[in-house]
Amino acid sequence: MFYKLFTVIFTAAVVSAAGSYKFERIDRDNVALLIVDHQVGLLNAVHDYSSGDFYRNVLLHASLGKVFNLPVVLTTSVETGPDGPLLKDILDMYPNATIIKRPGEINAWDNADFRAAVAATGKKQVIIGGITTDVGTMFVALSMREAGYTVFVNADASGALDIRAADNANARMRDAGVIVLPRLSVLSDLLRDWRNAPGPGSVLRFANEWLPEFRGIIGLHAGAIREGQLLPNETEIA
Repeated sequence: MFYKLFTVIFTAAVVSAAGSYKFERIDRDNVALLIVDHQVGLLNAVHDYSSGDFYRNVLLHASLGKVFNLPVVLTTSVETGPDGPLLKDILDMYPNATIIKRPGEINAWDNADFRAAVAATGKKQVIIGGITTDVGTMFVALSMREAGYTVFVNADASGALDIRAADNANARMRDAGVIVLPRLSVLSDLLRDWRNAPGPGSVLRFANEWLPEFRGIIGLHAGAIREGQLLPNETEIA
């Protein structure tokens, strides 16, 4: 009897949980890109990625604003000190952007100018990349969840002192309803359909530049189209 009762209760709970799930997706018409403390000095505090991989991830994150024409909010923390200025490559991407230079607030959301800049985008979703994952990214992500925003975190563009710190921060954010995604998921959800703007050509150029894992795929395909031919009996294994 107890077993049957337990089975009924468990099944009902599973069905209820499945029915209440909502797949929250990035709405490219209602999302802003936040670049939080991607600063020269702070880059040296990131040790859960290799320096080269993380640098590329940060620039991929910043480039999303260009490729998908998203409003972008840039902010730095005490950039006259050891944290240093925003990365030059990011500044070159957005030469006319206003940077919210926080004079002391660790949590960007505590800064009134930053809050105003985000509100001015008119968007209700944000994609955040920042340093460090457990401070710069997490603090603003949790604050914005509390303020009613739908928050996506680009985990690959957020770096921490070590993997444990990143894992703990990501777990805490997920518990609060923040959607933590890798870079390819962010890119794919923004695109959704290869027929959407900016089109496959622009996205493949983007992938070729910032996703080295795809360079081989793109190069092999292009080479095969231009010059390739099947070898004898190759159709049997292809």
